[in-house]
Amino acid sequence: MTGQQKSVVNSWNDWDPLKHVIIGVADNCMIPPLEIAVDPKIEVGSPMRELAGTQRSKESQEKANAQLDNFADILRKRGVRVDRPAPLDFSQIAQTPDWKVECMFGCMPPRDILLTVGKEMLEATMSYRCRWFEYLCYRPLLERYFEEDPEMKWESAPKPRLTEESYKPGYKDRVQTEEDRLKLMAAKDFVTTEVEVLFDAAECLRMGKDLFVQHGMTANLKGIEWIGRHFSDHRVHAVNFPTDPYPIHIDATFVALRPGLIINNPVRALPKEQRKIFEINDWQILDAAQPAHKEPPPLCYSSVWLSMNVLSLDPKTVCVEASEVHQMEQFDKLEFEVVPVPFRDAYAFGGGLHCSTADVYREGSCEDYFPKQT
Repeated sequence: MTGQQKSVVNSWNDWDPLKHVIIGVADNCMIPPLEIAVDPKIEVGSPMRELAGTQRSKESQEKANAQLDNFADILRKRGVRVDRPAPLDFSQIAQTPDWKVECMFGCMPPRDILLTVGKEMLEATMSYRCRWFEYLCYRPLLERYFEEDPEMKWESAPKPRLTEESYKPGYKDRVQTEEDRLKLMAAKDFVTTEVEVLFDAAECLRMGKDLFVQHGMTANLKGIEWIGRHFSDHRVHAVNFPTDPYPIHIDATFVALRPGLIINNPVRALPKEQRKIFEINDWQILDAAQPAHKEPPPLCYSSVWLSMNVLSLDPKTVCVEASEVHQMEQFDKLEFEVVPVPFRDAYAFGGGLHCSTADVYREGSCEDYFPKQT
């Protein structure tokens, strides 16, 4: 595909040959304000608490954009068309008739907002108030795809009101220690209620006819039910990882690399009963390699396990953060071509290589990888 050709929307999984993708930008990104959905997810004592609601430094934005631009160039040289979103002034107040927060967030991680399933691109609801308007950054691109591809379906999940009723009162006071947090996570006791449909697109793992959606801090059961009703030709499975203290987005926990192969975060194991569907269909679930770093970069709310937040270009080729030597070694032993991509300067703006992208077009069709259902 070249930039002169009309857009085609089509993507059923994370491993078919990638031909067209969106990569985010770091411009104007803010450190999230301590709103009711964000507060319980920021560690006690984190410097992000003191800086909440402030803009990230120009120097950090420039470093992040340099790595995002380099990532885009790497993909273009491999024949992938790359589009970029249009950032807003994220420092402005965001409000609706129901609430008001001091600022917005950014548009580095399109994977959080956009879910591509086949010919459809779906705007997720989002559970953070500061991210309520983030979809606007992608509207120019979606409008263009809709005009250029007569088969493209453009949908938006029901926009939530995000009133106080959407969150459990006093939740942050219940997570003062790591032990408190793990008990809540194991009990599937998350900050959101079931009052309305809530989910981030990055909670959904697309695998042909089957969609696996993490139930956690940014996707409630009503959101997973809505996804199942909306994609009625698919089989939708709720999954959870009880030992994850911050269950936010599935792509640093459970990553499908090609048909029959998944890497699972070894400290966030999929429960035994949820593994059955993979085992009876002869899928291999391997522990991901250990991260090369003991700490995330400064002012980063993601974990060191962004090491496994990779972007597959096809079933034999995978992009990995350039300093994650252990993850690259594991993929090399699994006979992948590994494409090193420097990216740690971009982590703080919304995640890793997979987070920073959203599929528009991958070759391939909808396959049934799980003919045996539990």
